[in-house]
Amino acid sequence: MRFFPLLFIFGMLLTISSCRSDFSTVPSSGKLGFSQDTVFLDTVFSTISSGTYLLKVYNQSKNDIHIPKIQFSKGLNSKYRMTVDGMQGDNNRVFNNVVLLARDSMYVFIETTPNIADANPDDFLYTDNIEFDSGTNLQKVALLTLVKDAVFLYPKRLSNGNKETVTFDDTAVSGFYLDENDAANGNELHFTNQKPYVIYGYATVPEGKTVTFDAGARVYFHSDSGLIVPQSASLRCNGKASETNKQENEVVFEGDRLEAGYANIPGQWNTVWLRNGSSNHSINHLTIKNAAIGLRIDYHDESTVSIKNSQIYNSSNYGILAQNAHIIGENIIINTAGQAALACTYGGNYKFTHCTFANYWNNPNQSTVTISNYQPGLNPVASALTQATFNNCIIYGSYSNALYLDKNIEASFNYQFNNCLLKSESDNSNPLYNFDDKMHYNSVILNQSPRFFDIAKNKLNIDNTSAAFAKGNPDYLIPLDINGKSRTSPPDLGAYQNMPFPK
Repeated sequence: MRFFPLLFIFGMLLTISSCRSDFSTVPSSGKLGFSQDTVFLDTVFSTISSGTYLLKVYNQSKNDIHIPKIQFSKGLNSKYRMTVDGMQGDNNRVFNNVVLLARDSMYVFIETTPNIADANPDDFLYTDNIEFDSGTNLQKVALLTLVKDAVFLYPKRLSNGNKETVTFDDTAVSGFYLDENDAANGNELHFTNQKPYVIYGYATVPEGKTVTFDAGARVYFHSDSGLIVPQSASLRCNGKASETNKQENEVVFEGDRLEAGYANIPGQWNTVWLRNGSSNHSINHLTIKNAAIGLRIDYHDESTVSIKNSQIYNSSNYGILAQNAHIIGENIIINTAGQAALACTYGGNYKFTHCTFANYWNNPNQSTVTISNYQPGLNPVASALTQATFNNCIIYGSYSNALYLDKNIEASFNYQFNNCLLKSESDNSNPLYNFDDKMHYNSVILNQSPRFFDIAKNKLNIDNTSAAFAKGNPDYLIPLDINGKSRTSPPDLGAYQNMPFPK
């Protein structure tokens, strides 16, 4: 028990030292150093809080100093907030007599929740400054945030206090039905390019209705959100080819975290789910980024999904997960998915022409293209794979086998690769990977690099040094590539017409 007095004495000393206010300090001389002279808080949606950003402040002198005041130029009316070395100050906006020891630094954490009305109407920028000291010692660090006005769609609060839900397969999830006569937003089934849309929960199309996305529409999904198209409903994405890298004419679906650090983070939202019995889907020039599953397509009939000139990147599970679906795809690009870029499972009918399927996810168990004709389980259920045809395509990735074929003998399994570049080191003793079998593999190129321009930035363009250059069959020609460029003959494989890489 002798250690109790020692603990008591140590605790008293710690308490006394932490409460001292008589440190010998001198006032700041206006010579503070900063990690940056302007803090850019990226882009935020109106009324939605930003992420937290860091500013480091340095005392480069040999004296312990105190900074008489740290505040925003707009004072307590500022839409910015900060903490200074963990202190909250007056309403997170004004701090008095902040001590900074010699040759030391402190952390200032900044965030904001501006309204579009607070921004400059000419450029939609909301700005302020952090002021350190005043008078001749005044130093400022500028703050800058781009504010986007948006249409917010979310489950409404019901009269009983609960929020709206939608129910599928006997499971209720947070969501709501899009209303073509909504009092606040007008026709929620028509997504225009006038403002971006931010969706919370599952936006669901009513049965028998069609949701339409105009060229240039932007839709941002919050965590655990998505779009559901149920039985007898339809999806129309009417994007067009863009003239610049800003994708001004594409329809874009992505997560609602706009900070630069989230630009390529997979799994920020859930999926676009075309459920069994939905029909008449047409997708053109759609870009999907950072979902769990980019497109989930469930069918048990012959209703065709048309997907053209579309891109899916950074999916934590699948780029496209199709289950007994009927898809015709042209000029599709998919890159990086936790399990497979394209999974055609439980049979179905598929035809892909001039598509680039790649997977550079860091996981040796992933594939690029997976094809199967059954549902796994204790009692696997087989279903006919009527067709899985790939023409003038690239199927490549970071691991040795980009193609995974999984056949159940209880149902048909029809597949064919015509003029495709494939990465596969599978043993030819497995008849599914007998690349000399002309019924299934016709003029394929094995294990030669497509020499993509920049995999990390999802730029899967090729130039004339690619193994895919001029290796296509004109019989399968799609005249224009994904960017609207005319293809030459013989055409290149994949979704892009070759171009010289920028220097």
